[in-house]
Amino acid sequence: MGIYEDSTKWADIVPIPQDEGGPNPLAAIAYTDEYSEAMSYLRALMAKDECSERAIDLTEHIISMNPSHYTVWLYRAKVIRVLGSDLQEELNWLNVISLKHLKNYQIWHHRQVIMSQVPHLPSNEIPFLARMLSKEVKNYHVWSYRQWLVRHFSLWDAELPFVEALLRSDIRNNSAWNHRWYVTFGRADFAAKEQEYEHEQEQDLPSQSDTSSEKKEKEEKEIPPPSIYEREIDFAQQAIEKAPQNQSPWNYLRGVLKKQGQGLGKCKVFAEKFANVEEEEGRNGVTSSHALEFLADVWAEEKEKERAEKALDLLAQKYDPIRKNYWRFKKGLLEQAIAAA
Repeated sequence: MGIYEDSTKWADIVPIPQDEGGPNPLAAIAYTDEYSEAMSYLRALMAKDECSERAIDLTEHIISMNPSHYTVWLYRAKVIRVLGSDLQEELNWLNVISLKHLKNYQIWHHRQVIMSQVPHLPSNEIPFLARMLSKEVKNYHVWSYRQWLVRHFSLWDAELPFVEALLRSDIRNNSAWNHRWYVTFGRADFAAKEQEYEHEQEQDLPSQSDTSSEKKEKEEKEIPPPSIYEREIDFAQQAIEKAPQNQSPWNYLRGVLKKQGQGLGKCKVFAEKFANVEEEEGRNGVTSSHALEFLADVWAEEKEKERAEKALDLLAQKYDPIRKNYWRFKKGLLEQAIAAA
């Protein structure tokens, strides 16, 4: 006898068993009796589109056995919305589940669905995310959710100190570098996308007056000022000073320069501190292969073919031979670019 079959609470429900393809299925899944019974009752509830407290209890039971069942999560979210359940109570329950299943995607999608119905950011939400990241600092699902949270509640300005604290504790945390980029430049990127969407919508609407100046003002407000770019360049350079062979700040530096519309040559002198090609055999020669690659690209921009080739040869032969084929490929592209010019 099963849990639900013996319960008077479920006496009115006729369970719908799993259809495995007939009496002699080719490859039936070996579900436990407890799971099979619970799912059969869930199918019956979903068939009649029942939204009730017992439906919430049933989904909780199934999730405890299989926290990756996305259909169960979707049904639970629907029931909570229809019933107008206490959303903070649901978040508190999710906290317990999240700490037990750190890398479960469905949990974080459900959290986003619930949080999107909350008018104001709960005071314990950010501390809980910090706790999650302390368990696994590169948890992709937590970072993705945090990005959504920043955008949804417009936490752009408040988020930067958190990122800096993470990078101070681990300058090689590439997830934190990625989040810093998002916090710094994401607001302008999303504003641009919103404006593009609004413009597309206006093509199908009558022309509206007194909006162009407001749009221009909003656009100018969202575009990062020059001081932001200089701040980020300085931050990346300070991180490189601490760990020259750490690829994350070098990539970040490249991204900021590109975002600013600057060539890599703006930071040429800085990169030369870590890669003196002319005296590469000496004590102050090449201390960072990433600096050497950076300079190779700078010299390519400046059409200094011989210097760029020398840097790429050094990478292939001495400083990063495991990727020698890649460096030779880049050298070939350099020769093609010079020939095309």
